[in-house]
Amino acid sequence: MNRAGRLSKRGVVVDRPYERLTREQVELIDQTSLSLLENPGILCYHEESVSLLEKAGASAKATREGEHDAWWVKIPEKVVKKALETVPSVVTLGARDPENKVILDAEGTRVYFGSGSETNYWLEVEPETYTSKKDGHERIFPVFKRNRGNVDYLCRSAHLAEQLDNLDFFIRNVNVQDADITSENKDVNIFFASLNNITKPVVGGVADFNQLEKVVGMAEIITGGREELIKNPVVSFITSVIKSPLQVVAETAEKLIAIARLGLPVVISTSPQGGSTAPIDEMGMVAQVNAEALTGIVINQLANPGAPVIYGAVPVRARMDDLHDMYGVPEFCHYTMACAQMARYYKVPCYSTAGVGDAKVPGIQSAVEKMYTYTAVPFSAPGLVHYAFGLLEKTMTFSPDQAVLDNHMIGMSKFLQRESGIKPEEKDRVEKMIREVMDSPYRMYARYARKMLRRGQIFAGFPFEGDAADQDQTLLVVNEKRKELEEIEPQYLSEDVCSHIFEKTPGLLSRLNPYTK
Repeated sequence: MNRAGRLSKRGVVVDRPYERLTREQVELIDQTSLSLLENPGILCYHEESVSLLEKAGASAKATREGEHDAWWVKIPEKVVKKALETVPSVVTLGARDPENKVILDAEGTRVYFGSGSETNYWLEVEPETYTSKKDGHERIFPVFKRNRGNVDYLCRSAHLAEQLDNLDFFIRNVNVQDADITSENKDVNIFFASLNNITKPVVGGVADFNQLEKVVGMAEIITGGREELIKNPVVSFITSVIKSPLQVVAETAEKLIAIARLGLPVVISTSPQGGSTAPIDEMGMVAQVNAEALTGIVINQLANPGAPVIYGAVPVRARMDDLHDMYGVPEFCHYTMACAQMARYYKVPCYSTAGVGDAKVPGIQSAVEKMYTYTAVPFSAPGLVHYAFGLLEKTMTFSPDQAVLDNHMIGMSKFLQRESGIKPEEKDRVEKMIREVMDSPYRMYARYARKMLRRGQIFAGFPFEGDAADQDQTLLVVNEKRKELEEIEPQYLSEDVCSHIFEKTPGLLSRLNPYTK
């Protein structure tokens, strides 16, 4: 078992990760990406990043892009390789409950599943009774109710995520659009709502740079101080520092550098769209994603060598009719598995994607698209797999009922990824079992199978089966399970901790404090 596997109880260890690329192909992508970073280089809009790169040996040429100052920066191979030398291969995402820590090992094969993205809509099942015009009988059908996201839905989703046994880390999955949420207070309320409702690692982006210290301050109160937070980073961050193709965003680069200097984990997330902001062919896409991820990693390490950083690749493909994102296609898996292999090549922990579909509601299309990526992507052992729970309509809608379904489908995927049971020490047991059965009058293995089922050695089956004459019943059963999970008592932060956080953090909504309701 790998180093992280010995230290973590969550996720699943993939037996012999699938390598889509040969060693020669990995090295070809590496050389192509490094060549691109020298020519044409990157277009950087952040002066401090340019300064860090120049001091490390890059060359920069000032230019203007519209109303903005910018620099064409050519990054030599030696600058990239030296920065990669300081990247830690093991990164810990802390948690309020130490048992829920996520330990990423770039050289290991343990995979963790989490939520995301910040969706605009909340879609849930509401059973309704209808009377048949044909026979007058009453029947219950799942009806979908769709609402704009708000902070109460975010709290509900975090609490549900706490109960889902296959969800290992939480990225906010609801865009809060309440009237009393502003650009000045959004970040603190989002992070508090998440941290107060889940004891697993919380990962997210900060929209307003000025709110970063407040978010970190809340986390310090929860853990007991700055040093304790470094040891147990209950919050980790995502920075979309790259605007594809190959452009460094000023405001996000500022956040990236600040997070690096705080010593907290950060994902370098790059999400080009094949066919518009990146080549649609696999080699072109992977070479560009890799160059963009390396750019963020280099800036991070130049700001603070040894800072915990994660290679984030979220490549998507464009629809050819309207250029919208397309997730439920084979190319999505090709891109993502190849990028996971590149991260492993550099010995940098990887953040990847599975479970996103193009379907607008739970059903056959969503199940096919999601199960397809749940099966393929984790076999490449990317480390973190986000977007895995409840997403519909690409990343526009979150459904708590779909999240319950996804939790079980991920469980099926994890079972599929388990190591083979064919081992020398099993030989005597198998021979004894078969001889006993052949020596009995029934010649049946049922009692042995039941024992294995009780021990969790064989898969129990799909728990949401609907009646053969009424497939809609599946969603009704899921809906009942979801309500059952939501009724579990939340594990809020203590009253003293909440009081301290609200005292020290301007902008928090008082209605989020569970002790003042």
